[in-house]
Amino acid sequence: MNAYVFPGQGSQYPGMGRELYQSDKKAKALFDKADEILGFKITDIMFEGDAEQLKATKVTQPAVFLHSVIAALCSDIPDPDMVAGHSLGEFSALVACGVLSFEDALHLVSVRAQAMQMACEMVPGTMAAIMGGTMTPEMVEQVCTQSRGVVVPANYNSDAQIVISGEVESVNEACAALKELGVKRALPLQVGGAFHSPLMEPARLQLGQAIEQVNFSRARCPIYQNVDARPHEDPSEIKDNLLMQLTSPVRWTQTVRNMVAGGADSFLEIGPGTVLQNLVAKTCPEVSVAGIN
Repeated sequence: MNAYVFPGQGSQYPGMGRELYQSDKKAKALFDKADEILGFKITDIMFEGDAEQLKATKVTQPAVFLHSVIAALCSDIPDPDMVAGHSLGEFSALVACGVLSFEDALHLVSVRAQAMQMACEMVPGTMAAIMGGTMTPEMVEQVCTQSRGVVVPANYNSDAQIVISGEVESVNEACAALKELGVKRALPLQVGGAFHSPLMEPARLQLGQAIEQVNFSRARCPIYQNVDARPHEDPSEIKDNLLMQLTSPVRWTQTVRNMVAGGADSFLEIGPGTVLQNLVAKTCPEVSVAGIN
């Protein structure tokens, strides 16, 4: 069975989508429509901008979404048997399985990006990748619980990598404590704030208002969602999970395992980069993995 997975923020790169725009009439029309919906020429930044310009959250999230979804819509590939997306990538997956239209999903991604940027400015936060050595999910969870201030597990990316998120000082203290316990690396990430943590609550409230104005259809195939790593097809369940995602961890490791348990033996990452291909291969080396960039 075919599983399609879609990357999130951090996979962007200068020039992303330009070749697709120049070579495919349908892709060009969708990119041009995106410029109209967003109210600014995101294509100029994607195709000609530098890495610094692409880092702005209001640009990064729509850019990754557009690259992923347009690549999927313009590729000659069969319909997926199941889909999933990492954080932002969940919106791309919702278009791929028919829950959201291209236009509605892009609108929600834009609202989400701007709301998250505002939340980041309200309370400074950061994230760090915890990798290798004696690291276990239980160890990371315990250190976060015992730390002062706000710091939580944000991304369960693989058995060898968990990302933590929260207030700057609390994340730094947790990193130091984990190193003392034998973790190989505690690497600060170059992000604008504490994504998938309680600090994103203001963004969750804003996104919730926008979600209520958009039509969610029943999924054509199961979408495995970040918050519980389980398959969903019911629009109301999908909507609730999508909203909780902003303040909840991305359970990617369990998502991949559950997709394999559900019959997936072939994973295709659609969008910029190869991050998810690498994570899937590490988690379930028995499956085939490929990508469309």
